[in-house]
Amino acid sequence: MIMSGRKTEELQGVTLLGQQQTAYPTDYAPELLESFPNKHPDNEYFVKFNCPEFTSLCPMTGQPDFATIYISYVPDSKLVESKALKLYLFSFRNHGDFHEDCINIIMKDLVKLLDPKYIEVTGKFTPRGGICIDPYCNYGKAGTEWAKTAQKRLHFHDMNPENVAYR
Repeated sequence: MIMSGRKTEELQGVTLLGQQQTAYPTDYAPELLESFPNKHPDNEYFVKFNCPEFTSLCPMTGQPDFATIYISYVPDSKLVESKALKLYLFSFRNHGDFHEDCINIIMKDLVKLLDPKYIEVTGKFTPRGGICIDPYCNYGKAGTEWAKTAQKRLHFHDMNPENVAYR
């Protein structure tokens, strides 16, 4: 059987999409992440997610932190399902961790799920105490050109920083 251009077996493991009764997690839930097969593994292309409503909690004060999370990746054999990603990111809402930790956790969870050729995750956090924190991390699959890309991107990251007047 074919559903919207995909065979039913290609959608095995995609359980959240199409559900009418969505349950929102109350704490960090990496088990929510789901993937499906990349129908174009022979093409190298980027998939980018902009998530402007990310929230987590400061582990010291319990105060909310707000950010836009940018996730860009070059898939190999799997793609992340977007509703599952949305719910996963929502699961940080009551999770207490520093900004840098959240960004690295997100990247590592996606690497574990997808085994992408390349991925980078950036957080653009709103000011706390008059300071904005914008952590960035990336990963390139070992033994590929993407490992070199990751190293180069990290070395030259933010060499031309944006001019932020306000957030």
